Amino acid sequence: MDAPHAGPGEVVVDVKAAGLCHSDVSALDDPGWMKSFPRLPMTLGHENAGVISEVGPGMDHWKVGDRVGLAPSMPDGDAIGYGAWDGGYGPKVRATDSNLVRLPDELSFEMGAMATDAGLTSYHAMVARGGVKKGMRVGVIGLGGLGYIGARIAVLKGAEVYAAELNPEARQLAAEIGLAGVGESITEFVDKDLQLIVDYAGFGSTTAQAVEALGQSGTLVQVGLGRTESTVSTFTIVMKQLQVLGSLSGTKQDLTELYELMRGGQLTPPINRITPGSIPEGLDRLRKGGVTGRLVALYED
Repeated sequence: MDAPHAGPGEVVVDVKAAGLCHSDVSALDDPGWMKSFPRLPMTLGHENAGVISEVGPGMDHWKVGDRVGLAPSMPDGDAIGYGAWDGGYGPKVRATDSNLVRLPDELSFEMGAMATDAGLTSYHAMVARGGVKKGMRVGVIGLGGLGYIGARIAVLKGAEVYAAELNPEARQLAAEIGLAGVGESITEFVDKDLQLIVDYAGFGSTTAQAVEALGQSGTLVQVGLGRTESTVSTFTIVMKQLQVLGSLSGTKQDLTELYELMRGGQLTPPINRITPGSIPEGLDRLRKGGVTGRLVALYED
């Protein structure tokens, strides 16, 4: 493919780090995702950070050399790594003001990249949708790339956090995150009168378990899409007067707030650094499951 150039209202970003997301595995494996890619061939990769290398007309408030993270979503519903916008598994991407967030000097490119999707999605679900606050009793399902971050954010916000995770290696991160308890199923904490549960796994059964584990008038935020359907007890939803919310990605404001939270050094999710040439192998690792932390490809200067 030809190298991208900055048109009006655009910049070109040299990718320094690109995170690997399980949704890219789904895009490769599930024909149902093809509607998200009207133009083929297409370069995937929607979790990116880098340095601006070209500035187009009308973008004088940015300059070559600025460090940026790229919020993936666009106002028209498109996104970097989907639709007409090639993603960061290639060396350069086009971006607009809808995407660009200044990356603080204190944060590495790999941390900045991880935050643009895994971090952004986690933050939006826990804070913007879930409304986590000090003293709240919170359940987190899944301690993978998203769940680790969401659980840690809830702890930093002052919540009492309980988590469910099948992977024994991930459960060993409980003390590092600051969890009040961890088990294999969120139903192990049904006696905790949980006010909020965020399901970062979304494997159908986890959603059903969240409904059973919530306390009276509790809120379930569904963000994980390990499965696209779930059978839940509507009786329980009605009797407990539960609220069920969906959460998708996040906003530039979410990413800005997340970067500020990360600057203090209290939110340092585990990162597995790989080379760009190892991205296919990394996606296969995600396909097989059991990866702890986020896989991030680092591009040489």
